[in-house]
Amino acid sequence: MSRLDPARITTLTFDCYGTLIDWEAGAIGALRPLLARHGVAPSDDEIITVFQTLDAALCQPPYKTYRTVLAEVVEGFGRHFGFPVQPADRNVLAASVPSWKPFPDTVAALRALKTRFRLAVISNIDDDLFAVSARQLEAPFDAVVTAEQARCYKPHLAIFEEALRRLGEAPSAVAHIAEGAGEIVPARRLGCATAWVRRNGRSARLLSEAPDLQVPDLRSLLGALGSEPRII
Repeated sequence: MSRLDPARITTLTFDCYGTLIDWEAGAIGALRPLLARHGVAPSDDEIITVFQTLDAALCQPPYKTYRTVLAEVVEGFGRHFGFPVQPADRNVLAASVPSWKPFPDTVAALRALKTRFRLAVISNIDDDLFAVSARQLEAPFDAVVTAEQARCYKPHLAIFEEALRRLGEAPSAVAHIAEGAGEIVPARRLGCATAWVRRNGRSARLLSEAPDLQVPDLRSLLGALGSEPRII
């Protein structure tokens, strides 16, 4: 039996980048000019695969800020594709974060869900970078837990535990909603229900355990949770 019973769920925790914000389009848009200057033209899928591989390794302990992670991701692209990264280029990804946009269904879905559930964000990001994105999301979250605050990155259990502590909710009353397939396991280990938002499906290769629910977007999530999807 699925743990994602809307009658029992009071709180939804969200992965931000990938679920609410289209980080892939933002990162591809930021990296392509740099790659093109060095005669490199990988596919979108290759850019995201390289990014995710580098990012996962750099988010291991000891903790470093996500600005530092993003700068080292850029350096990793240089090593991967064989070109030198100039100091001025190291900040290209962090500087692009304010231009990363919400998915078309995000703002209306959050507005609808807020009428029925408490909402929280658990994000692998720095506080100041998330603050820019939060203004675009237009949602009064009940809690925001960043990697900077928890001093660790998902999928480490500690960042999820900190979110549950702040919310004061039993895990059985919480559903974690994420495009990042690697987040399903830790959320389930803590007793939360889980929903995987496939979006473009690139993270499917990281899905090692079935979530309680799979949906292609947040519009579909509204229907699954008994909300009215016509508002989108």
